[in-house]
Amino acid sequence: MSEHVDVAVMGMGPGGEVAASRLLAAGQRVAVIERELIGGECAYWACIPSKTVLRPPEAAGEVDRVQGAGGAGLDWARARDYRDYMARHLDDSGQVRSYADHGALVLKGEARVLSRGRLEVAGRELTCDHVIVATGSDAVIPPIDGLDTVTTWTNRETYTTRDLPSRAVIVGGSAVGVETAQFLVRFGVQVTLIQRSDRLLGREEPRVSELAQKYLQETGVEIRTGTSPTRAYQEGADNVLDLTDGTQAGGDVIIFATGRTPRTNGLGLGDAGVKFGERGEILVDDHCRAADGIWALGDVTAVMPFTHVAKYQARIVADAILGRPHAAHYTGIPRVVFADPEIAAAGLTQAQADDDGLTTSTAEIDLAQSLARPWTYEGDPRGHLGLLADRDRRILVGAWAVGPQAGEWIHQASLAIRTHIPIETLLDQVAQFPTYSEGYLTALEALDL
Repeated sequence: MSEHVDVAVMGMGPGGEVAASRLLAAGQRVAVIERELIGGECAYWACIPSKTVLRPPEAAGEVDRVQGAGGAGLDWARARDYRDYMARHLDDSGQVRSYADHGALVLKGEARVLSRGRLEVAGRELTCDHVIVATGSDAVIPPIDGLDTVTTWTNRETYTTRDLPSRAVIVGGSAVGVETAQFLVRFGVQVTLIQRSDRLLGREEPRVSELAQKYLQETGVEIRTGTSPTRAYQEGADNVLDLTDGTQAGGDVIIFATGRTPRTNGLGLGDAGVKFGERGEILVDDHCRAADGIWALGDVTAVMPFTHVAKYQARIVADAILGRPHAAHYTGIPRVVFADPEIAAAGLTQAQADDDGLTTSTAEIDLAQSLARPWTYEGDPRGHLGLLADRDRRILVGAWAVGPQAGEWIHQASLAIRTHIPIETLLDQVAQFPTYSEGYLTALEALDL
């Protein structure tokens, strides 16, 4: 016997949770399906635990840089215990009860689409009007000879470990690699970061990469760019990588921050008319529709693999199912690396603008040279802001910031880019004194328009 629901949500990470909660609130009969823990990768092994353990060293660094303060200490045991509390001790029983109390059918186990409107979950058949696929992504570990002979971690082991290693080699210089290096080195781990390309954060502006590398190196991270592993092996107690530049890197553990791949294998979606891209991602339209009665959101779409984008797509899907459709657009969505100082960006890079054939103007300012706030915030101020404008339309199309709390004040640029606010309007904005947001006026006035 099968059971019928209005909507079946496959994968209960942040995106799945937003979609399910909105549909339940609208009176829909919803089945929530999760093979691991309700809350997903973000809640237990990524966003929440990583940002939790990044905060203590950030705060300690702030104390040491403030004039008239100092001597802040770090306590890994307390940080670890709070991390475990924030990650619910890898226990989703409270979430299971909550969804059941709100009327959801909660199913734990692997799910497979049998045909349109029919699923199997752990041997149980389910029929539905709509399927939402929100199964997330898996960490990618590149094929390297000998890797099975050494100790390797991904974000899961890194952000659930009880004891920190003495030395770590991180492979990958993306946001995850930079954040992981920052966290570990500040807690006393000797860190070597290996990056295949010639710079960190290769999808951002080269200037952002330069600043990110400068600040990481100042904290003690050894950074090697333009090289990648060819072989792994044990040498005594060391886990060693041979690199393409002829050098070696060794440590107690090798951590891979080398990207993620959409988790779509074995879901039976191809038989239901779903199409896939080159990376195995589910192809969706502007309403996140993958096929008749099938929707997809989050990392499985590979549109922008961020938690906040998954939650945005969940709103798009829920509204479409409830009869109030509106298209998704991804202009100006912020991107933040929670390093110290924070690294934030929104909109296009110069290379992307050039590919689009835009006529642009750029400006970069050192915030300490024009603002009071950096000096009241710390004794040796750090902070840079860059803007990219379309000269023909006289709007911002890109922005980046490297500085304290940049992840908070990048949203002013994000909103301007997303809504095409005229630069004349932005120039008339009055910012609170003294704040980092004042820097936008200085940078806007530096644009050659």
